Amino acid sequence: MSATTHRVTLIPGDGTGPEIAEATRRVLEGTGVNFEWDVQHAGVDVMEEKGTPLPEEVLASIRDTKVAIKGPITTPVGTGFRSVNVALRKELDLFACLRPCKSYPGVRSRYENIDLVLFRENHEDLYAGIEFEQGSPEASKLIDFIADLGARRIREDSGISIKPISVFGTQRIVRAAFDYAIKNNRKKVTAVHKANIMKFSDGLFLKTAREVAENEYSDSGVEFEDRIVDNMCMQLVQKPELYDVLVLPNLYGDIISDLGAGLVGGLGVAPGGNIGDDVAVFEPTHGSAPKYAGQNKVNPMAMMLSGVMMLRYLEEFGAADRLEHAISAVISEGKDVTYDMKPNRDDPTAVGTSEVADAIIAKMA
Repeated sequence: MSATTHRVTLIPGDGTGPEIAEATRRVLEGTGVNFEWDVQHAGVDVMEEKGTPLPEEVLASIRDTKVAIKGPITTPVGTGFRSVNVALRKELDLFACLRPCKSYPGVRSRYENIDLVLFRENHEDLYAGIEFEQGSPEASKLIDFIADLGARRIREDSGISIKPISVFGTQRIVRAAFDYAIKNNRKKVTAVHKANIMKFSDGLFLKTAREVAENEYSDSGVEFEDRIVDNMCMQLVQKPELYDVLVLPNLYGDIISDLGAGLVGGLGVAPGGNIGDDVAVFEPTHGSAPKYAGQNKVNPMAMMLSGVMMLRYLEEFGAADRLEHAISAVISEGKDVTYDMKPNRDDPTAVGTSEVADAIIAKMA
């Protein structure tokens, strides 16, 4: 067991986040690894006091500790502030979203033995946030400009989003996928795209991915291939066992990572990490479920599995294995799990968030 004390920023989040985060903190400490937590608050609960859902002291803490784990944070739909998660990725240059999709016996799913890892590029594509509102002067100017270039005329009542994909952004996400595959004894990296239609954006992504694979990883022992995104969706439903590590632009990565979560039983067992060159933030991929806040009811396992990812990032491999095995054992037994993991969601034997943590800690004792 490591004698190192790891300084980690802990962001409880809002909604059900604080209770999930507390359960996760307890199981992480239950591994025997030493942590020095810097607790920082972000989300809707700090908006009124701070005037922003992401205070500067949160960013300063993560820049200092280099590692953070956070609970879910509410993102209003259509109105209000933009996603705190997106802001964290941009401010800290967390260019890679890492999403493992792994089967655990006892989780209800139509599939078994799924073990996929997705690398989603975080900054570019349609999620770059370069948008022009329908009817705005800026949208009208852009429509006129595109028409002047000789392209077809866009309808005047259009809203417009720009889809940038760069050589630089593609190179580093593809390298991240290959480096992960090599480090974790993975066999294949598959680039996912729509290059047959979007020849100058997705086409550049595919061309660059092929060049990185051929010029930098041809002797790595890791196979490279590509798939068109719609075909990839069908392939994952029909024969997911053929795939290993997927690397994708932002929008496809967002969609297919949720498809992958569906293959393994849902977002309740879907961890995530956002990785940069020297900073990483780990988080569950589900939302904050504010209607359940304070009820000690929701499933904390996605955040706990994100904690497993964090332990591996910190090179606490033994502790990561102990925690993952304990989580898997609790799931398999099916006794000390929350209502959503019971065969019948109304099962009166379902336990609460805190009791899940108790059971997992007991497995590690």
